[in-house]
Amino acid sequence: MVDWNLAVATATRLVRPGPDVSRDEARAVVAELRRHARSAEEHVRGFTNLGTPETHDTPLLVVDRPGWVRANVAGFRELLKPLLDKMQERRGTSPGNVVMGAVGGKVTGVELGMLLSFLASRVLGQYETFAPATRDLPAGANGGGRLLLVAPNIVHVERELDVEPHDFRLWVTLHEETHRTQFTAVPWLRDHLEGEIQAFLAETDVDPTTVLERVREAAQSLVGGRPEGEEGDEGRSLVEIVQTPAQREILGRLTAVMSLLEGHADYVMDGVGPEVVPSVAEIREKFQQRRAKGASRLDMALRKLLGLDAKLRQYRDGERFVRAVVDEVGMEGFNRVWTSPNTLPTKAEIGKPADWITRVHRKPEA
Repeated sequence: MVDWNLAVATATRLVRPGPDVSRDEARAVVAELRRHARSAEEHVRGFTNLGTPETHDTPLLVVDRPGWVRANVAGFRELLKPLLDKMQERRGTSPGNVVMGAVGGKVTGVELGMLLSFLASRVLGQYETFAPATRDLPAGANGGGRLLLVAPNIVHVERELDVEPHDFRLWVTLHEETHRTQFTAVPWLRDHLEGEIQAFLAETDVDPTTVLERVREAAQSLVGGRPEGEEGDEGRSLVEIVQTPAQREILGRLTAVMSLLEGHADYVMDGVGPEVVPSVAEIREKFQQRRAKGASRLDMALRKLLGLDAKLRQYRDGERFVRAVVDEVGMEGFNRVWTSPNTLPTKAEIGKPADWITRVHRKPEA
């Protein structure tokens, strides 16, 4: 269904080269990022009161852009396997279907590779929650997981922003280490997210005609060609539009969790930053301007199509939720969010933190 090797080869061929650095400079950047990751782990744990050194069992990998591509293809392959198996079973094994499947797999592989080549030059770091261990890419012993820091992208952005490199590198690792702490300190979180994603994929229409029709409708909506009388798709990405009603419910829950995780990481980064990153105020201001401005018109169009503009909203909405809750009930009160799936905020509660506080912290009736 997907030619994964072709996806890797396509992305590796198309991805932009990284910034110009010497071999010695590259080694120094990698070594510094590793040092910062170790210190960031201690800062994050102390600030959040989450986890212990023993729970931090997932590896840190400092990678280049092709390395990020290979790691993500491995993760996609693992996460999408149930859906692709289901589609393969539906397609059948007649000679014609096998040939069409092989051709379709190569087309999909090329398309996925093009997408990954676009993203590979933009991601600074990532906690790969569902990463399987491979010979070249180790992962955590208890259910996978690894932290990726994309060295060339970090160097590119610090140069673009004209900020102090050592401070910027530590600032980035604080955000990414928070994600590693979230998943290593909260054992049920990974399984909960995987369950939601698999439920989402299980609802996917595997009939090719139906899928194509939905993609066509989504494309018409995105370019302003929605059929007359149909409303309500303004501002939504392709990922959001091509969903069944059941998937939209699941997507709402996933959006709330992702807003929480991203907002919490931003809150921790800002909370720890002033004590350990001297130029944090300058870095934060310039980075926010970069986020808001985006790049070329093509870049902005791709962001909308892929739903990356929604990710920026998750940072903002989630950070406001975390800040409001901590201001009201303190860090320990906020940490009740990690108790179970039932204490996670809903999508509505992300926008109304007081409702979450009332639900989770209300006194039991006598």
